[in-house]
Amino acid sequence: MSFQLNLPPSAVAKLAKTEDDLPKKVSREEWRKQKELEEARKAGTAPAMVDEEGKEINPHIPQYIMQAPWYYGVDAATLKHQRVQPETMKPVSEVGAWYKRGVKQGSVATKFRKGACQNCGSMTHQKKDCFERPRKIGAKFTGDDIAPDEHLQPNIDFSYESKRDRWNGLDPEEHQKKIHEEFARIEEAKRTLKEQSLDLSLMEGDSDKTEKKTDSDDEDKYADNIDMPGQKFETKQRITVRNLRIREDTAKYLYNLDVNSAFYDPKTRSMRENPFQGKDQAEVKFTGDNFVRFSGDAAEFASNQVFAWNAYESGTDVHLQADPTRLAMLNKEVEKRKDDFKTSLKEGVLAKYGGEEHLQAPPKHLLMAQTEDYVEYSRHGTIIKGNEKPVIRSKYEEDVYINNHSSVWGSFWSNGKWGFKCCHSTIKESYCTGEAGKEAAQNEILAIENGDESPVEEEPQKSLLEQHQEKMNGKKRKKKKKKNKHKKHKKKSSSESSSEESEDEGKINAKKLKKALTKEDEHRKKAEELLQIDERKRPYNSMYEAVVPTEEEMEAWRMKNLRSDDPMAHFKS
Repeated sequence: MSFQLNLPPSAVAKLAKTEDDLPKKVSREEWRKQKELEEARKAGTAPAMVDEEGKEINPHIPQYIMQAPWYYGVDAATLKHQRVQPETMKPVSEVGAWYKRGVKQGSVATKFRKGACQNCGSMTHQKKDCFERPRKIGAKFTGDDIAPDEHLQPNIDFSYESKRDRWNGLDPEEHQKKIHEEFARIEEAKRTLKEQSLDLSLMEGDSDKTEKKTDSDDEDKYADNIDMPGQKFETKQRITVRNLRIREDTAKYLYNLDVNSAFYDPKTRSMRENPFQGKDQAEVKFTGDNFVRFSGDAAEFASNQVFAWNAYESGTDVHLQADPTRLAMLNKEVEKRKDDFKTSLKEGVLAKYGGEEHLQAPPKHLLMAQTEDYVEYSRHGTIIKGNEKPVIRSKYEEDVYINNHSSVWGSFWSNGKWGFKCCHSTIKESYCTGEAGKEAAQNEILAIENGDESPVEEEPQKSLLEQHQEKMNGKKRKKKKKKNKHKKHKKKSSSESSSEESEDEGKINAKKLKKALTKEDEHRKKAEELLQIDERKRPYNSMYEAVVPTEEEMEAWRMKNLRSDDPMAHFKS
């Protein structure tokens, strides 16, 4: 068996060389130097190799890719053998090249030619490939109506882009003829039919029907042009379809432009995760679509849906949307039965095997006597830290300072007196004066020692019992004094009031009394007039006045008021 290689001329010349020209073995030292040079190039400490065009070769390219085969006939470093060779490249057609369509322009044959289609007489195809309707007698036998020849064009070698161009070979004129002109003809036919129907209805005199029909047509025409944000109007079904997002809203993927932010699904326009991670939820506008899935009654709704599916598989026909109340009651009953079954099962196990007392035991951390006391031990087991003697605390409040003091009363002692350490004050309820108080107390002590001032003798401090007795005695004295004063005032006021009443009785002004009588007459006339009016039409509170009457007005009312038991009432004018 023999093989034959199709090698380039340079490779053939390489094979024809002598053994001295062939690549020789490399010594160990040279091989080590080559490896060190490769590592230095990869680390960037040594310059990279350069090909014949002056371009740098990436040192990380593997050797089996970078090194050309021995028969390629290259002495320097190169990557040309990895690229497309110009002698193997096919000529690429021009941009926009496409197969010609239609028939050839010019004269048409008048008689059948040898090798032509037996059906139509064209030379560019055979009978089996003919697109013309099969004739009863072919053009081969009749020689009539010979079809013109089509364009014959060899295969076009398209480039990478032209192969994948979806609009390559598009004829705009053909599209214009097939789509636009056909649509225009249909619209013209519709308009003509509409005009004919209008003329017919007007001739018949059915004007009302014509108006209704034109109105409905106008509604359909204008409904097609409705373009509300976020809605689509269907003229046939008379419904509005809501889109997934209003165009005025901010798109979710624009909240955070970081590529590592929350994932946005453009097909469903959903962003489940929060694009504002690490920020306050109350300040951001959007927190992701997942909050809808896990907030409110969404979890309960999902559990009810799962229950409905499980119930349907078990044979119970119940639907969440069709009968939600029945589904909720059924779910509640099933949950109750589950709880009862678990309780009865637990009670049965305990009744059979016992051990109920172990279920009521305290937690394990209490059983193991675990505490939060921290204790450190040495290598020999002695306690270093953590077992100090506890501080004994009283029932009274500790470290509570009054009047801006930083120490308690009794923390200072001087000349047989207790005081505050912070200001050396010996007055118990005094306000703290700080360092100034200390200096004043020191100066006072020095003055006493030098004999400049005699100390002021203070009264001996009384006990609590003595203070309480003095307080009670003071209260008793105040009560007694107040009681005597009240008795004197009562006697005096009673005598004065009696004398004033006697004086006031005889001090009614005659002029004021006359005016009061006149006013009383007017009031009575007005009251009679109001009583004659229907009470539903009478003004509100028209017969009353919220004014305190004077003594003269009261006397006038007594004089004018009639009493039923007065024997002289009938003789009054």
